[in-house]
Amino acid sequence: MKFYVYVILSKKNKRFYIGSTNNLTRRIAEHNKGQTKSTRYTRPFELIYYEEYNTRADAIYQEKFLKSGQGRASLKKYLKNGVRAVAKGDRSEVRVLPCPQRNK
Repeated sequence: MKFYVYVILSKKNKRFYIGSTNNLTRRIAEHNKGQTKSTRYTRPFELIYYEEYNTRADAIYQEKFLKSGQGRASLKKYLKNGVRAVAKGDRSEVRVLPCPQRNK
């Protein structure tokens, strides 16, 4: 099973939300249907970035990193330089952002 860390952009307030899931398509649909409490009032959303992992633990670790100050800064810098290619659906431009190694 694959696990994903994703970033969605609110078309309403232009803010982004970071999350993780094992089913990316279903999770984005839940956000856009208003089934997620934290994002209910800022929909619709557009998927602008995602990363794929083999374990849930690795995905959660990366999600927590991206939500940290250093991770958010890295993400904003990357999205500022690359969001156009990703938003157009060119998934070849999606890269895993560097984060500290997880102690296993």
